[in-house]
Amino acid sequence: MRAAIIASFLLFITACSHNEHTQLPRTGNAVYYWRTLFSLNDTEQTFLRTHNIKTIYCRYFDVVNNADNKPVPNATIQFAQAVPDGIELIPTVFIMNNCMQHPSDSLATKIVDRITQMNETNGIHNVHELQIDCDYTLRNRAVYYTFLRQVATEARMRGMSLSVTIRLHQLSMPAPPVDYGVLMLYNTGAPERFTERNPILDLRDVEPYIRHLKGFPLPLAAAYPVFRWQRTIHGVDITHMATIDDILRTKRLVEAERSDLRQLILTYHLDKENIERYTQSDYEKILNH
Repeated sequence: MRAAIIASFLLFITACSHNEHTQLPRTGNAVYYWRTLFSLNDTEQTFLRTHNIKTIYCRYFDVVNNADNKPVPNATIQFAQAVPDGIELIPTVFIMNNCMQHPSDSLATKIVDRITQMNETNGIHNVHELQIDCDYTLRNRAVYYTFLRQVATEARMRGMSLSVTIRLHQLSMPAPPVDYGVLMLYNTGAPERFTERNPILDLRDVEPYIRHLKGFPLPLAAAYPVFRWQRTIHGVDITHMATIDDILRTKRLVEAERSDLRQLILTYHLDKENIERYTQSDYEKILNH
């Protein structure tokens, strides 16, 4: 009897450990908004209603190093329109990697203060979370994680939680000290290899990182690309976008490894041209839970 009880207890602990990373604090559909002017046209508002999207991860500003190598805000969004009723805005800040080369004791406070001020100035209420986006590496991970702890402390003082973006190569590192991450399933390849693979999304660039998914202890949402990448390289106009087949194959692959990746699904990013790039049926398949 005692052995059976111990075995049951160990099985319970194992199950809890296995499922520990699958509990996301929010579920449903969401979008990124990555423009410098907040103004939703009819197509965009209809898209939100049609797909029951209640959450917008809205880029507020970037943080870049100035000429004195000090981190400063850049490309701040302007609100030309009120946030629609029923939509929750999650302020998102993109931080250039080189801003994390050296510790800054005041950066976290300045960022959260600026977000709070922008919310007050623009009448944005009920903000319960903020997100940090940074392509950190092994070299500056320690500095970045210390910074995130400082941001989390400042955010909690204002009633907000903290999430981050997670790039595929970051899955091999220890998880950041935040509430959850959004796994960026886009910009998976190198732009300079555009003749070989689609730099926005190529399953061959995703597959090597799949082995890290199950063991990554942070709860994860999934973000998929609906944008187009267009550049002129060596005098040649190059255009890339992820096909719906690429997106759905990637979606099936990652969801087979992690159940939480179907709980909260985002698209990057909200824009009339992006909406019209895919059919409504395509979007229903992407946002299918």
